Amino acid sequence: MKKIYLLCLIVLMPVLTFGQAKKIYRKALRTDNVQEKIELLTQVIALEPKHYDAYFHRGIAKNDIGDYFGAIMDYSKIIVFNPDPNSYFNRGNSKFSLQDYEGAKLDYEHAFKLDPEFYDALYNLALTKYFLEDYQGSITDINTLIKVAPKHSELYLHRANAYLKLKKYEFAMTDFTTAILINPNTNTYYSRGLALLQINYFEAAKNDFDKSITIDTNNVSAHFYRGAAHLLLGKYKEAISDFTTTLNNNPLDYEALLGLALTYYKLNDLKNAKLNLEKVRSVLAVDSEKPITVESFTDTFWYIHQFYFFKENLDRILKI
Repeated sequence: MKKIYLLCLIVLMPVLTFGQAKKIYRKALRTDNVQEKIELLTQVIALEPKHYDAYFHRGIAKNDIGDYFGAIMDYSKIIVFNPDPNSYFNRGNSKFSLQDYEGAKLDYEHAFKLDPEFYDALYNLALTKYFLEDYQGSITDINTLIKVAPKHSELYLHRANAYLKLKKYEFAMTDFTTAILINPNTNTYYSRGLALLQINYFEAAKNDFDKSITIDTNNVSAHFYRGAAHLLLGKYKEAISDFTTTLNNNPLDYEALLGLALTYYKLNDLKNAKLNLEKVRSVLAVDSEKPITVESFTDTFWYIHQFYFFKENLDRILKI
């Protein structure tokens, strides 16, 4: 009798474990507490080491709290034994968040190869190629997506920016305009305005920023770049107004402070020009003994897109 009892116990144990794991798994999917979800799914995996759905949802939860390495490990465990497009796609997203663009690219390619209708994977692949400076490859992927979704304005905006990087300005402007025709919102006007500003069409850029701000007065970035367009057009009072609006939203925006310094200098208001440059020094916590040069601002719009204008006027302010 004892032997029979033990045999029954051995047979029943896996059944009980499976039922317990299923119960905990359902509880994990119901909770909105991400940390609790991770803990519950970890219990499920301890009971069922090949519960791939538990790994998948734990990966999502880890990604949501910024534990991208942990998420990648969970997706990888699925991919080793049971590869599927969603796991590749999600692992690609976690890698993208870590700026591992090469790794993300490979995962998106695997996801799309496994499911040729997984267009989100193809879109993310196009974005990743853009970040890898493979602009033509990005355009090729977007071309495929446009055939599937020809009325999706974001696709035209993305392709326009890739054309812009390749200095194919006519193609870029055609795509920006197409995006506006499809969806004339604050973002599409803003995007075309920013592109026009970068290629020195200041009046046209200002007009697009006007439209963007009319649609959404809280588009702070549009205020900053319209301020830049006003400055470069010699409309100094309007520039001051836009840079001030930008700073009202974020007093630590040193690019807007630089804009004010440049504008006041052009107005021959040397006191305010110097004052705003000192505010820049304070925001950046630059030692008062350390000299400011144009190379202090290599990450700014002014340095990247208006280098000669910026350098000439900044050097003059520094001599005050």
